[in-house]
Amino acid sequence: MTNLSAPDLTVHPPRSMRVRLGGYAHLPRLLDKARASTAGKLGAYHYNCPLDKQFFAFTGLNAEALLAEAAKGGSDTQMLAWVRARCARQPAEIEAWSDWLVRNGPGGSDGHQWMATTLKAAAPDRDDIRGFADLLDLDDYVSFGGRG
Repeated sequence: MTNLSAPDLTVHPPRSMRVRLGGYAHLPRLLDKARASTAGKLGAYHYNCPLDKQFFAFTGLNAEALLAEAAKGGSDTQMLAWVRARCARQPAEIEAWSDWLVRNGPGGSDGHQWMATTLKAAAPDRDDIRGFADLLDLDDYVSFGGRG
């Protein structure tokens, strides 16, 4: 049985960045990675990766502080309360940022090249992958045995 309070990201991926908690896109995925990191079960994933850093920049939260809080074993509801107590963003800002994050794609040529290389390795015939959320979902699926 999967233990979602201490996810093992060596056997399944974290939640999609599209999943929201308190309106925040990516927060459930970030919590999965934080919990897995503290349990030594992060696998090939990285806590405080560039995507995580976008969340921290938007909220003004500290990556190490969130990791320490996640290590206490709080639920998603408790972690959301912790985030809300430390972030002054309004619901409309959170919604706009989350919508942007889910639609975001590579901006420059380096990003496009990386995305094309990653897509070519995972599913070279796919023509519907437009942004990072699409690519992450595909990569998570393929990395655990799915066929792109």
